[in-house]
Amino acid sequence: MGKQATEMLKGVLEGIVLAILATRPAYGYEITAQLREQGFTDIAEGTVYALLVRVEQRDLVDVEKVPSEKGPPRKVYTLNARGRDQLSEFWRNWSFLADRIEQLHKGEK
Repeated sequence: MGKQATEMLKGVLEGIVLAILATRPAYGYEITAQLREQGFTDIAEGTVYALLVRVEQRDLVDVEKVPSEKGPPRKVYTLNARGRDQLSEFWRNWSFLADRIEQLHKGEK
């Protein structure tokens, strides 16, 4: 992924992670793995963990510590009502921007 794509991704990564959590609860590594499966191979685990700290601080997720077979307990993140509202707002904004960008793109041809 080039620098421009990386910068664009930074702006929408929170919405993408919230969308992942809307499907099911997950812990940080699972979220990172799912992002990579979706083709976001350049995203560092540290970036995802920092984002999870921010969404937890903003009360967009509920967190449960679950025992792990390897090492310390895992934090499992579940999207809560406030997080679902934030995700809905993200999709509204995404649709607005995507429509405008597509109009610009079509006008360019």
